[in-house]
Amino acid sequence: MKKWVYEFHEGNADMRPLLGGKGANLAEMTNLGLPIPNGFTVTTEACTDYYNQGKQISQEIRDQIFDALAVLEEQRGKKFGDESDPLLVSVRSGARASMPGMMDTILNLGLNDVSVEGFAKKTGNPRFAYDSYRRFIQMFSDVVMEMSKSFFEGILTKVKEAKGVKYDTELTADDLKEVIARYKAIYKEKMGEEFPQDPKVQLMEAVKAVFRSWDNPRAIVYRRMNDIPGDWGTAVNVQSMVFGNMGLTSGTGVAFTRNPATGAKGIFGEYLINAQGEDVVAGVRTPMPIAQMEQEFPEAYAEFIKVCDTLENHYHDMQD
Repeated sequence: MKKWVYEFHEGNADMRPLLGGKGANLAEMTNLGLPIPNGFTVTTEACTDYYNQGKQISQEIRDQIFDALAVLEEQRGKKFGDESDPLLVSVRSGARASMPGMMDTILNLGLNDVSVEGFAKKTGNPRFAYDSYRRFIQMFSDVVMEMSKSFFEGILTKVKEAKGVKYDTELTADDLKEVIARYKAIYKEKMGEEFPQDPKVQLMEAVKAVFRSWDNPRAIVYRRMNDIPGDWGTAVNVQSMVFGNMGLTSGTGVAFTRNPATGAKGIFGEYLINAQGEDVVAGVRTPMPIAQMEQEFPEAYAEFIKVCDTLENHYHDMQD
């Protein structure tokens, strides 16, 4: 039987045509012993097969995805869809060549109306739990169902105005529950059905959305301009979540191991506390320069520098 899904430790950097750029590098870093959250890659060949099957994911591929998910559950000690302590994942596209127009990231996949309550109890942090669910509904609706972001941004802005606050981080757990109720209402109004509550449905819809993004108009034009063959396909990376929005001791950021303009050695980038991925580039809050992390989180900064050095020495090039 053909192998359509690879756990990160099963791949390496030479497998870019099969695992895509992101998947091949996640595999390479895993095998270097770096602290990479566990996960798996659905291959570019599975994407090609999806189109050959008339835009359907075959039962064989579906089975291999859920087998890999079962391994991930064991590694993390959590169950996907569990009502008291759910395993949550991110889903990202990853073609072998970086391309505009490809699907954006989906975070916190696996949450629903019931598990978000268990998640709040388990973490002892209801605000974090409801913030994660609010973000997931927004990303899934935008990226998978192609609803306009403006619906959700408008609701969030209205709730913030009503509560007299400026930043998302100032909203309480109860405020966020209100945001979620409004998000689900606009979803039902626009899509004609309830927001999907089955995590397995959420996952398969996200995988299909990655495959679909390979053939969206922007991607097709870019491939034509750059002589990228249409049958290369894109891989899908499914990875267990690490949260930047848990409070004042977590965060997210972007960094280069050198100055990208001059090549001068030294960490270059920025980060945000109590935030997730897209917050850094969304411009809602002002990120801090990465050097400031040394004062605020010396241990995390020291480990980060070690990882940067390991990667530069391994790849013999600037890393981002």
